[in-house]
Amino acid sequence: MIAPLRIECAAVRRGLPGALVLRSGMGAARARSTALRACRIPADAVAVAGCCGAVAGGLRAGDVVVASEVRGPTGVTPCESGPVVAALAALGLERVHVGPVASADHLVRGAERAALAREGALAADMESAWLAPAAAGKPFAVLRVVLDTPTRELYRPLATLAGGFAAWQALRRAAPALALWARA
Repeated sequence: MIAPLRIECAAVRRGLPGALVLRSGMGAARARSTALRACRIPADAVAVAGCCGAVAGGLRAGDVVVASEVRGPTGVTPCESGPVVAALAALGLERVHVGPVASADHLVRGAERAALAREGALAADMESAWLAPAAAGKPFAVLRVVLDTPTRELYRPLATLAGGFAAWQALRRAAPALALWARA
């Protein structure tokens, strides 16, 4: 399991005590470096878990986004989504969305969010496309939890605080689904 930020790792570890969770750090360069390191670790599957920014309407802070594919500067990587969604349902999580996640090398805001939504993306992150090579042919899943939305972007401190708390709780609750998926 790979989570970009320390707080995301803490949420995943809290939901999956004893699991190996690598922290990649934020952004493309750190994600690429972590992917190279992760390729050398024996694993049956690779999952990325963390927060994202919603680009599509109808999503709110704390909603879970399971990537059907990850879109990045070098192309599209398909993701396993059906078994992850089934595992989330088994855990009782209800606000789950499945669709494309776009990876960018910067925070996506304003008009750029709208453009990604028009292209069919549900959410944006800054690492998944660069972490995908860590799977190296193994099953790959991406589970992200919405931190901010087009109407409540990160630059609004109170919205960020409320969104951050909702996202952390949802990520902690959703993390066990990735273990169920990996075992299946």
